[in-house]
Amino acid sequence: MSPEEIKKDFPLLQNRKEVYLDSGATTQKPIQVIEAVDEYYRKYNANPHRGAYSLSIEATQAYEDTRIKIAKFINARYSEEIIFSKNATESLNLVAYSYGMDNLEAGDEVVISIMEHHANLVPWQHVSKTKGATLKYMYMNDEYELTDEEIESKITDKTKVVGITHISNVLGTINNVKKIINYAHKKGAIVILDASQSIPHTKIDVQDLDADFLAFSGHKLLAPFGIGVLYGKREILNKMNPFLMGGDMIEYVYEQNTTFAPLPNKFEAGTQNVGGVIGLGAAIDYIEKIGYDTIQKIENEVTSYAIEKMSKLDFLDIYITPNKKNHSAVISFNIKGVHPHDVASILDANGVCVRSGNHCAQPLLRFMGIDSTCRASFYFYNTKEDADKLVEALKKAYEMFKKYM
Repeated sequence: MSPEEIKKDFPLLQNRKEVYLDSGATTQKPIQVIEAVDEYYRKYNANPHRGAYSLSIEATQAYEDTRIKIAKFINARYSEEIIFSKNATESLNLVAYSYGMDNLEAGDEVVISIMEHHANLVPWQHVSKTKGATLKYMYMNDEYELTDEEIESKITDKTKVVGITHISNVLGTINNVKKIINYAHKKGAIVILDASQSIPHTKIDVQDLDADFLAFSGHKLLAPFGIGVLYGKREILNKMNPFLMGGDMIEYVYEQNTTFAPLPNKFEAGTQNVGGVIGLGAAIDYIEKIGYDTIQKIENEVTSYAIEKMSKLDFLDIYITPNKKNHSAVISFNIKGVHPHDVASILDANGVCVRSGNHCAQPLLRFMGIDSTCRASFYFYNTKEDADKLVEALKKAYEMFKKYM
């Protein structure tokens, strides 16, 4: 399928004239996902795990079927290794608090990369300070990549936890996470992989990667807001204490004591976002129908085309690795001498939607010596025509600002 054909599945992209280039923040939703959520609320909305009546049983079956579907999607060994959350941020906090608080001691080290989203950075700041551990960073080179030397110098025998983003949400750099995971395991550390920016674009096999934990948000994968996933190895999850406590995660409650339900319920307190789970299942069906090979082919063509066109604009600073094999569908850039928010506003006035700001990665931008950027993030429903419109809008923005520079 061509991106032009795929775009017809997305109502918003048909109903609005804007060029949408902010899929790194959230993806648009295909009609198949919208209809699946609508059907759930129309036909079998009920509270799962709580009713002996048929409607609740149907909701429970759909909820658990999606868990099984996700396990197969990422090749988890057991479906109970899939924990539903509200987003990747909650998933990453769950690991930091439930695993980190109980397993880190004074003198231990936590290693993360300078590329991390705040969601995989701030929780480890807090846990490290609380437990007396040291938080260390792997820094990138001038080509926006983590070298083997940096990985091996920062992950040591004192390292107990490594947190790493699979793909940078700012730079689009694809990190060598398999190398990092293997090396961390040799040193006795566990690894948390933030797959929020990777799973929409590339097939993930958690058994092949040997990740201990993996987190992602549904809304970046064509699904509704409010649903996320935490994968964790069963033997580790079984040893962890719950992050949230309340209904559906308990076994027995007495006045002074409580026993917890087995996995996955132990980590799913309260009524879950069942509609979001149904939408995530439909999104996975859609992804698998299109196929990751098709997704990557389209994205590589459109992103490479956009980079080629943008590189000819001498008024732009572009922040991407020159290694095309290690770059995803994200292009961060600035018009020299112009604030990114002003640029984004002018692009919007010309019908092009890009993100501007620090992208929840302030330490990364500070390391780069800048405050913020504009970011165009492409997906498989984007076309070369979309890239052309971005370039034309950038030329108009520059013409508007250059007389003040």
